[in-house]
Amino acid sequence: MASSGIKTSALAVAMLLLLIASTSHAAISCSAVIKDLRPCVKYLVNGTGKPPSTCCAGASALASAATSSADKKAACECIKSAAKSMNPKNDLAQALPSNCGIKLPVTISPNVDCSTVS
Repeated sequence: MASSGIKTSALAVAMLLLLIASTSHAAISCSAVIKDLRPCVKYLVNGTGKPPSTCCAGASALASAATSSADKKAACECIKSAAKSMNPKNDLAQALPSNCGIKLPVTISPNVDCSTVS
C-alpha cells in the first residue's frame, strides 16, 4: 500500500512540474507589447527624425522580452493588429530598430507575415 502512495505522490509531482514548465513558456501578452511600444505611437504616425528616448526604451524592453519563438509570433500579431489601426509611416517603422540601436525581432507593419517570424 505504501508503494501506491509513493506512485500517487510521484504522479502529483510530475503533474506539478509539467504545469510549471508549460506556464513558464507562455507567450508575451499583447498588453505588454502595447505598453512597451505606446511611447512610439505619436512618433510613428506623425514624427520625423530620430525617435524619442522613451520610445527606444520601450522598443528595447520589447526586444529583451520577446526571446522565444512563441513570444516573437505573439508580439508580431499584436503589432500587426495595432499597426492596422494606427497606420504608421512605413519609413519610420522600418527604421525604428536601427534608429534606436536595437534589433527588434518583429517588423512594425500592418502587412507583416507573422507566420515567418521565428
